[in-house]
Amino acid sequence: MSSKIEKIIVRLQEKIGAGEFYEAQQQTRVVAARYIKQENWPAATDILFNSASALLKAGQGGSGGDLGLFLIDVYKQAGLKPDSSNKGKLLTLLRQFSSEEPTRKKFVGEMIVWSSKHGDYPAGEPDLHHVAGSLYAEEAEPYDAERHLTLGTKDSPEIFVKMEYEWYKQDDSHTAALYAARVVFPYLLAGNVRDASKSLRLFTSRLAEDNNSLTVQDVSSNSSDMRIYPSLPLLNFLGLLVLAVQKGAPDLFKQLKTKYRSYIKEVGIWDDALVAIAEMYFGIQRPRQGNPLMDMMGSMFGGGREPGNPQPKRVGASTPVAEGLD
Repeated sequence: MSSKIEKIIVRLQEKIGAGEFYEAQQQTRVVAARYIKQENWPAATDILFNSASALLKAGQGGSGGDLGLFLIDVYKQAGLKPDSSNKGKLLTLLRQFSSEEPTRKKFVGEMIVWSSKHGDYPAGEPDLHHVAGSLYAEEAEPYDAERHLTLGTKDSPEIFVKMEYEWYKQDDSHTAALYAARVVFPYLLAGNVRDASKSLRLFTSRLAEDNNSLTVQDVSSNSSDMRIYPSLPLLNFLGLLVLAVQKGAPDLFKQLKTKYRSYIKEVGIWDDALVAIAEMYFGIQRPRQGNPLMDMMGSMFGGGREPGNPQPKRVGASTPVAEGLD
């Protein structure tokens, strides 16, 4: 950073320290715009970042958020990549937002959009998702947390499981599988079998630690080891489902669907996820939907209509599909 830019930043921070928040915000915009016109991207980003940070620290979420969004816009204009420096600035600002600041959600969204267009991950950079999801988890915002942690890093499952398990503890003991599924299904639908398996293992370990009276049976074979919970059939189903996916065994999947059909029907909200998993991992086409009469007419006159192939849908919360893993 040049001495000239440092002096500009110091003057703006002095204004913020003196409580001249609006003036500092407007002057920051004017100065940054001048450097943007010159395509001096380092100067523009340094000025915007430092003023936004100072305003957020001063409790001026609206003004700080506005400059934070301006910073992301400069990243886009300049075609800057999500390297450690650029991401670091955004993550610093994200952590400085108050949880009640409305601008924060837009900042998170724009941050992800920028990283998805200019980085290696079409769904957005995993570490950005991880930090956003972790913040939402700390603040007991499960739906936003789920969406981001699903697309996070290898460290995300622990936070994801902890959140769902704490939520589960407020419910009846027999509902364990419903909360475990909120981690397992999103990871499977995102194509992340590794973290689906890890999450289920973490969840069941906590369950066993907290419930000494829970009956657990270890079942081993030449190719795999499993824990069976006689009193929690749907938890067994999830474990066997992950195993079937890992083995790429469509016959095992079909057997599971048949054996646990009545339990799955009781839940009532797993059907879409299981249909998508069947298609993704086992090549089992989803049931064809449409007007039988029109389908018949199309076949009679040639060129029958092909069934649609919508993207898999997330159960319980809307989740983007992961395009890459760390």
